[in-house]
Amino acid sequence: MCGRFSLTLPVEAMGRLFGFDPGEAPELAPRYNIAPSQPVAVVRHRGDPPVRELALLQWGFVPAWARDPETLRRPINARGETVSAKPMFREAYRHRRCLIPADGFYEWKRAAGGKQPWRIRRADSAPFAFAGLWDRWKGRDGAVIESCAILTTEANDTVRPIHDRMPVILDIGRFGPWLEASPVEASDLIEPYRGELEAYPVNRRLNDPTQDDASLIAPARQDEAQTPPPQSPDDPEPSLF
Repeated sequence: MCGRFSLTLPVEAMGRLFGFDPGEAPELAPRYNIAPSQPVAVVRHRGDPPVRELALLQWGFVPAWARDPETLRRPINARGETVSAKPMFREAYRHRRCLIPADGFYEWKRAAGGKQPWRIRRADSAPFAFAGLWDRWKGRDGAVIESCAILTTEANDTVRPIHDRMPVILDIGRFGPWLEASPVEASDLIEPYRGELEAYPVNRRLNDPTQDDASLIAPARQDEAQTPPPQSPDDPEPSLF
């Protein structure tokens, strides 16, 4: 699963990596503790012929057919094994796949004193993308909600000791296929990450979604890892849809 992640890459560098015009992109500050319900950067197609754009969408999926988003459970993750069949996600999977840029994500492992957050990133620290879905809901009053979810799959060898699920991670060679391939072809990309990852514990201040600074991605000192976690209004390990 994926309940928190980071993105610190400047927009100009993101444009070169993901193939969108940074001059048309929203401004982004470095983020070290991106949490559910917050705006997240998403790369998607727009126009005909399609071009890539960077947009800010709400993390927590609202399908176009929803009657009342206020009463709807808004999943942040979609299981890759069932995404093509679930009514919540199947139309978005067919027609509105997206890339969600990141440079690391967090999972929680049970430890003395409570759950311990771990940061997982590529071993070379390079940015990557989560496989994502997006949709646009429009109310009768004209209100619009654009939202997204991150696909998940079984954990690979690095993540499995921490959690049994992980986000679907895409390297640059898979950006185009995820956006452009048929649903059947895209399903081949939904798998545990085959590249090399590294994982390390971080400060338990990460449990609080109001905390967002560079110290959160640094390896935790032993005393920080043993300190009881701060109280948080959010569950640091949200349920999986």
